[in-house]
Amino acid sequence: MTTVEILFRYTAQPSETVARAVAGTREVYGIRKLSFDRPAQTLRIEYDATRLNAAVVTRLMLQAGLEITEELALISAPPVAETAPAT
Repeated sequence: MTTVEILFRYTAQPSETVARAVAGTREVYGIRKLSFDRPAQTLRIEYDATRLNAAVVTRLMLQAGLEITEELALISAPPVAETAPAT
């Protein structure tokens, strides 16, 4: 098993119906964990990459009615080292 996480930002707080539909995706073989961060309007999904891929997980969330605006990077890029000007 290869565990992978994907992070989505959504537009508006999901309705109760949408939240139930998203929660129901945990029944899909390969979805391991769902974590909403309501203040940040993000949803983190942990899934088994040997069973599913990012496109399938995205499609599941869209079919559940979640209004996804973007997929966010889980790892931030390393800071760019500033170089001193040559004198």
